[in-house]
Amino acid sequence: MSHMQMLREPKQRKLLLSAGISWMFDAMDVGMISFVVAALAKEWSLGPDKIGYLTSINSVGMAIGAAAAGILADRFGRKSVLLWTLLVFSVASGLSAFAAGYAVLCVLRFIAGFGLGGELPVASTLVSESMPAKERGRAVVLLESFWAVGWIASALIAYFVIPNYGWRIAFVIGAIPALYALVLRRTIDDSPRFAAVKSAPVSLRKRIATVWNAEYRKSTVMLWILWFTVVFSYYGMFLWLPTVMVLKGFSLVKSFEYVLIMTLAQLPGYFTAAYFIEKFGRKFVLVIYLLLTAGSAAWFGNATTEGMLMAAGICLSFFNLGAWGGMYAYTPELYPTALRSTGAGLATAFGRIGGIIAPTLVGTLVDRSVHISTIFMLFFVTIIIGALAVLLLGRETKGLELS
Repeated sequence: MSHMQMLREPKQRKLLLSAGISWMFDAMDVGMISFVVAALAKEWSLGPDKIGYLTSINSVGMAIGAAAAGILADRFGRKSVLLWTLLVFSVASGLSAFAAGYAVLCVLRFIAGFGLGGELPVASTLVSESMPAKERGRAVVLLESFWAVGWIASALIAYFVIPNYGWRIAFVIGAIPALYALVLRRTIDDSPRFAAVKSAPVSLRKRIATVWNAEYRKSTVMLWILWFTVVFSYYGMFLWLPTVMVLKGFSLVKSFEYVLIMTLAQLPGYFTAAYFIEKFGRKFVLVIYLLLTAGSAAWFGNATTEGMLMAAGICLSFFNLGAWGGMYAYTPELYPTALRSTGAGLATAFGRIGGIIAPTLVGTLVDRSVHISTIFMLFFVTIIIGALAVLLLGRETKGLELS
């Protein structure tokens, strides 16, 4: 029986699919920038520093967008903020196609990042709140699995479109979600839980203070550490993979097939996490998958043969993205409805800071000829810290009704 069929109500399936498609577009846009940058570097003769800055500015936008959208979604509802963030990033992506120079492109990537970063915590909160307790975790992990589909789509666009038609067309394709927002407006409803608490809006200062009060402090500290370590290691490792391969002396590995095989390994990572999260709980999935991600990172950094590199890369993809799914499922469950989106948005935003630091840090280390195995040991240690935070500070939320 498929995971989708486990969701009893057609309405719930429809919501998951609709939100999932918006999530897929989000991933497609993030994935596309890593491929576009390669084409741009040639055409505009950009150095590594400028390329790093362009990818980082996207992450800066995502951090600010996550905090802002999370806060706004507790005030104006999940659905309207989801639609607005979708529009913002797709319009900015479409306009990027017409960017005449580097500075303009940076500004547009910042705006696109703002929309992208805002959409993710709001979509996961909406799905989490709209599902019954015993299927909630699985549903959010399945929502996350659309990320892999979007990433695969961006790899296909990069392979077939960019070499023949140029990078601008890739950005034009990135504007399609704007049309999808119009469809989404009619197909999804706001979460029933949000509708129930809507009557008494809480001030922003009070919501942020509540996230840090005695009742939620432990969860907040745990989530901020978890988000930071996972995002830091993901963006540090995955944005640099093709380059790392070349540094290890492989030419073939830069090839598209390689990226595709590793991306395909993400899907079973999500699906196994979706299964285990309702069977053994959130903490179990997060701790086990993070420890195995850490092991894969150490293995990858020390791999010498092509086969070993492939195997380590596939494991890295499998466990890292399974952990992402678990993290998105777990985050909204730790806060009550009135501040759920704020809590999730702030944790995500803090995590995105890791996504800003990591690619730049790896670039600096590579520049200073620090050995790849040393760089990957840094990720090994970071991920272990994330796993310990969940183990020691996390509380299990499997099967609990949302407050």
